Amino acid sequence: MATLSDAKRIVIKIGSALLVEQGTLRSAWLQALAQDVEMLRARGCDVVLVSSGSIALGRGALKLPNTALPLEQSQAAAAVGQIRLARAYEEVLAPFGITAAQVLVTLEDSANRRRYLNIRATLEQLLSLGAVPIVNENDTVATDEIRFGDNDRLAAQVAVTVGADRLILLSDVDGLYTANPSLDPAAKRIDVVDEITSEIQDMAGDATSSLSKGGMKTKVMAAKTATLAGCAMAITEGSVLRPITALENGANATWFTAQLDPHAARKAWIFAMKPQGAVRLDAGAVNALTSGKSLLSAGVTAVSGVFERGDSVAIEGPDGHALGYGLTRYNSTEVRAIKGHHSREIEQLLGYAGRAALIHRDDMAL
Repeated sequence: MATLSDAKRIVIKIGSALLVEQGTLRSAWLQALAQDVEMLRARGCDVVLVSSGSIALGRGALKLPNTALPLEQSQAAAAVGQIRLARAYEEVLAPFGITAAQVLVTLEDSANRRRYLNIRATLEQLLSLGAVPIVNENDTVATDEIRFGDNDRLAAQVAVTVGADRLILLSDVDGLYTANPSLDPAAKRIDVVDEITSEIQDMAGDATSSLSKGGMKTKVMAAKTATLAGCAMAITEGSVLRPITALENGANATWFTAQLDPHAARKAWIFAMKPQGAVRLDAGAVNALTSGKSLLSAGVTAVSGVFERGDSVAIEGPDGHALGYGLTRYNSTEVRAIKGHHSREIEQLLGYAGRAALIHRDDMAL
């Protein structure tokens, strides 16, 4: 069974019902969660929070009815609530010297490779600077066509994006049961799921389950996404104060086992992508890559194919032999313009400041 003790990067998903009650923030609960965040960070673990609550907070502030809202009213509530939600996190984390950062995304952002790379780069930069990103769906602009629809799957996508090794879904139930425990007294909780079989998916029931928005089905879908990317996932009851501490101390939960570590899973994903072109390197660049460094434009001698930013390209040695694959941070026209030039010359060549690395080492599989 996975634990939190050796985790290096954790994504924690927080549902609206845990954070907001009758339109009002549960301040004591959030302050206790901030203590858990500080505890994790004190031992060197990166933390990302995926938090619902903006519509629930905005609904209360705007005195909207506690019923299903039209899209326009939901987006208005989100616009008001997002400010309050960000401020609440800022206020509870500040006493620990932790900087909170708000990141709003849509499904379209993760589906578009260029936007995905932008999100990944931003989150990585925030974590490297010691901030705690607070991620939420951008409900003020998202329509049904570009929505995740639930924060379970959003949290799983964020975990994949940042290469997390643990994903914790704080829920209104303490794990996955053989049947809906509110309907079947004989239902039993499953402590560990090593493989998400059709039987496990059937246990999750339908997406219209009353357990939560999207139900247990979306949580199992999230587990499938996370575990395939090397991230173990837990479902645990989150309403208690300091729920992460409770989980560490043996609180009821269902753990979904990851088969690979996040780094290996990402490399396998990059290897599986079809390359849209190729870049040929000089001997110095090859030596730099084999020692774990990123690919800079100065080491590129030739470019083939037509590709866009975020596409996979083959990485070739001086003799044309394929060394591996990587996700390029420039399109093929830009690479042809900057190949052989130092990073400091990129702005002059392209007319705008670009990224230093043509292919970052984290986006490369050799």
